[in-house]
Amino acid sequence: MTLLDQKKAPAATRPGPPGPTGFAAWLRDLALGIRFAAGGGHEGWIRTALTAVGVGLGVALLVTAASAPHLLEERSARSQARAESAIPGGPDARAAKTDTSVLRVNAETEYRGRTIDGWLMRADGARPVLPPGVARFPAADEMVVSPALKELLDSSEGKLLRERLPNRITGTIADPGLVSPGDLVYYAGSDTLTPDNGGHRIAGYGDPREGEEMPPVLIVLIIMICVVLLVPVAIFIVTAVRFGGDRRDRRLAALRLVGTDIRMTRRIAAGEALFGALLGLLIGAVLFLVGRQFVGHIEMWNVSVFPSDLVPDLRLAALVVVAVPLTAMVVTLAAMRSVVIEPLGVVRGGRNRRRRFWWRLLMPAAGLAVLGMTGKVDEFSPVNPYPIAGGAVLVLVGLALLLPWLIEACVNRLNGGPVPWQLAIRRLQLSSGAASRAVSGITVAVAGAVALQMLFAAVGDEFTRMTGQDPSRAQFYTFSEKVDPGAANRTIEQFKATKGVKRVIGKVEVYVTRPGKFSGDDVRPTTSLIVGDCGTLRELARIDSCKDGDTFVVHPRNDKEMSNWVDQTARKGKEVEIGAGLGGKPMRWTLPADSPTVTVRRDPMGEDSWGIMATTGAIDPTTLPGAMTQSQIRVDQSVPDVAEYVRNTAARIDPAMRVSSLTSVARDEKYASVQRGLQVGATLTLLLIAAAMLVSQLEQLRERKRLLSVLVAFGTRRSTLGWSVLWQTAVPVVIGLVVAIAGGLGLGAALIAMLDKEVTDWWLFLPMTGAGAALILLVTLVSLPSLWRMMRPEGLRTE
Repeated sequence: MTLLDQKKAPAATRPGPPGPTGFAAWLRDLALGIRFAAGGGHEGWIRTALTAVGVGLGVALLVTAASAPHLLEERSARSQARAESAIPGGPDARAAKTDTSVLRVNAETEYRGRTIDGWLMRADGARPVLPPGVARFPAADEMVVSPALKELLDSSEGKLLRERLPNRITGTIADPGLVSPGDLVYYAGSDTLTPDNGGHRIAGYGDPREGEEMPPVLIVLIIMICVVLLVPVAIFIVTAVRFGGDRRDRRLAALRLVGTDIRMTRRIAAGEALFGALLGLLIGAVLFLVGRQFVGHIEMWNVSVFPSDLVPDLRLAALVVVAVPLTAMVVTLAAMRSVVIEPLGVVRGGRNRRRRFWWRLLMPAAGLAVLGMTGKVDEFSPVNPYPIAGGAVLVLVGLALLLPWLIEACVNRLNGGPVPWQLAIRRLQLSSGAASRAVSGITVAVAGAVALQMLFAAVGDEFTRMTGQDPSRAQFYTFSEKVDPGAANRTIEQFKATKGVKRVIGKVEVYVTRPGKFSGDDVRPTTSLIVGDCGTLRELARIDSCKDGDTFVVHPRNDKEMSNWVDQTARKGKEVEIGAGLGGKPMRWTLPADSPTVTVRRDPMGEDSWGIMATTGAIDPTTLPGAMTQSQIRVDQSVPDVAEYVRNTAARIDPAMRVSSLTSVARDEKYASVQRGLQVGATLTLLLIAAAMLVSQLEQLRERKRLLSVLVAFGTRRSTLGWSVLWQTAVPVVIGLVVAIAGGLGLGAALIAMLDKEVTDWWLFLPMTGAGAALILLVTLVSLPSLWRMMRPEGLRTE
C-alpha cells in the first residue's frame, strides 16, 4: 500500500466509552421501552391503551377491595353509635329518669321485603339525648327519617307505607346516624308512650361493647371469599399486560436487526409493559375516584355504601402500586423466554418445546397439601388465616397454570371436521397461549365459586335451624304489650276486617295465680289464662266440642309434672287471681266446675300453650288487667300487598306492635350477610372477567385483521369465519370449565374436611358452569360486529 493509499484509508476507530451496565442499563432499556410504547404510532397506542384499560379495571377493583377494612370499620362504628348505651347492671337494668333521659320502644317494620328500623320516643325532660344524625327531638306526631325513607314515602311506591307512618316529617337523619345511604330509618315522637305499654328508658347512645365474635366457620368463609374474588383479578391483570404480544415481538425483531442484544431486547419489552401498567394504575385510580362519587346511588341486594367509607388502606394501596408494575415486568420477561427474537424474525417455542406438565401439577397439589396439614378448624381454637388463604391461592393459581398445557394437549389431538372447526383448531394449535390466557380468569372464578358453594352447603345447617312454625296454617304473627282494657279485643276484630285476611287465631293472654297466703320459700302456683273464640281455641288445644261460654283446662303432652302444676292453679270450681303484682287490686274469677280437661295442640308458631282457656262468653277480655294480645293471621296470598295491609292494621292498633312472618326455616343473620357480600363481590368479579374477555377477544381479532381480510378476499364465507371464532372460544372454555369443576370440587372437599364437615351435594357446580358458559357466549356475540368490520377488503392495505 502506498503512502497515498494509507492517507486515504480511514483511521482505526478508537473504542468509545463503555455503555452503562447493571442497574443503569436496566433503567436505560426500560426508559427506551417506555419511549417506544409512547411513540409507537397508531398501532402502538392501541396496544398500550388495551393494556392500560385492562390493568386499570383490575386496579380499580383491587383498590376497592383494599377499602374494605375501612368500610367495615366505619359501618360498625356508626351502627354502635346509634345503639342505646349499655346500662350498668346488666341488660335488664334501666336508666333513671332525668332531664336528659328518653323513653323509647322499638317500632321496626318491614315493607315489600325491606326492613325499616324505627323507634317511638318520648322525652323525659327539656334536654333529651339525641340519636346520632338527628338535630331536633321529634315532638308527638312528628318524625325524622333517613333520606332514603323520605324518598320512598314521597314516591308512589310508598303509598301503603305512608298509611303506616302518617307522622309529619320534620327533618332528615344526617350521615352519622346511618349505616349506609340506603338505610330506611325513622324516629317518631309520642306523647302516650309509658313503661306500662312497652317503653324503656335510656340515658344515651353509643354502645362501646365489642361485637360478638365471628364463628370460626364464618371466618373461613370470609377468607375464601376474599381469595376467590381477588385471585381472578390478579390473573386478569397478568393477562392484560400480554395484550398485543405478537406485534410487539415483530417490532423487537427489528431492534435486533439494528444491533440490540437479546437481554437488551427483553428489557425494552419489559419497559413497554411497564408503561402500560403505569397508565393502568392511573386509569384505575381515576376509575376508583370517579366511581366512588356514584357508589352512594348504587344498591345491590339492599347493600349500599357511603363514598367517604371507600378509603383504601395505605399499606394495601402501596402494595397494589408496587405489585402491578413489577408484575407487568416479570410476566413480560418470563414470556420472552419462550420467544427467540432474531434480526430476521420471531420464532416461538411451539412444537419443538412442549409445555411441561409435572411442575404445573405441583402447585395445586402443594395447595391441597397445605390445607390438609392445617388441621381441623373448631370453635375453641383461633383461626390462622394464612395457611387457609395460601393453600387456596396455590390451588387456584395452579389451575390457571395447568390450563395452557391441557388446552395444548387436547387441540393437538384434534383434526378433521367442517371448515369452521378446522380453521378454529388450526389457530389454536398454532397459538394456544392466547386462548388459555383469555379463559384463565373465568376458570379460576368458576373453580373458586364451586368450592364456595360446596362450603356454604356443608356449613349451612350450622347457621340454619328449623323453627317448627307452620306457614300453611298462618303466615303472620303479631304481639303487643298495649294493656288498656279494650285493646286486646279490638286487635282481633280489626285484623279480621283487614283486606286479604282469611282467619285470625287471636288470643288475649294473662297470667293467673292461686289465691291465698304462701310462705317465703313456697312458689305461688301460676299458669296462663287464654281468652279467644272457639276457632282460636281449637287451634291451641284438642277440643271436640266448643260453644261460646265454655272453659277448658289444658294439659301439656306427656308431662305429668307440668300437668300437676297447672292443676294446682286451675282448680275447677275455685277462684284464680288475675293481675297480681301489677300494683292494683287483683281481679278474681271462678273457673267453672264443669270445665273439661283437654290436651294442648301445637299452634302455627310451633309453640304449646297450656293452662286455662276460655271463650269470650265465659270472661270479657276487655276487663283483664295486664293482658297481652297475640295474633296468628292466615291470609290470601293471591291478594297483592296483603302483607302491607296486615302491617298497616297493626300500626293503627299499636305503632309498637311486632309483626313477624312465619317461616319454617330461620337463617343466622351473620351468615346471611356473608352470603350477601359474596353476591355483591361475585357480581363485580364476573363483570370484570367479562370485560377482560371482551378486550382480549377484540385484541386477538385486531391482530388477525389482515388474515381475516385475505380469507374473505379468497372467497371464504363470513359465516364460516364467524363459526370459527365461536369454536376458537368454545373449545378452550369447555376445557377450562372441566378444569374448574375438577379443581373446585377438590378445593371444596379439602376445605370441608378441614372444617370436619361432610360434602352434602357434589352437583353444585352445574349453576356456576352454566353461568360461565353463558358469559362466554355473551362475549362472543358482542365481539361479532367487530369481526364483520375486520373482514372488509380495506384490511388488505398496509404501510
